[in-house]
Amino acid sequence: MTKAELIQQVAERVNLTQQDTGIVVNTVFAGIIEALRVGDKKVELRGFGSFRVKQRNAKEARNPKTGDKVRIPAKKIIFFRPSKKLKELVDS
Repeated sequence: MTKAELIQQVAERVNLTQQDTGIVVNTVFAGIIEALRVGDKKVELRGFGSFRVKQRNAKEARNPKTGDKVRIPAKKIIFFRPSKKLKELVDS
């Protein structure tokens, strides 16, 4: 499902225009992104799952083609953990 399909489906269910629904969906996504960006370690949507930001340390790796050592810098990684309810719904 694409974001456009999600907007269309939500618009049909709540009787809003696709433009208004697009604003709502984009605002929700922007809120999640901003919360993770400014340092909230976790955004939890009960019954759906949680987004977490973890710090991945810098490390050395090897280029498989040349065998040269490559330095991989530290970076932040976003993880999504589905809720138990979501897992059950998908599995049924």
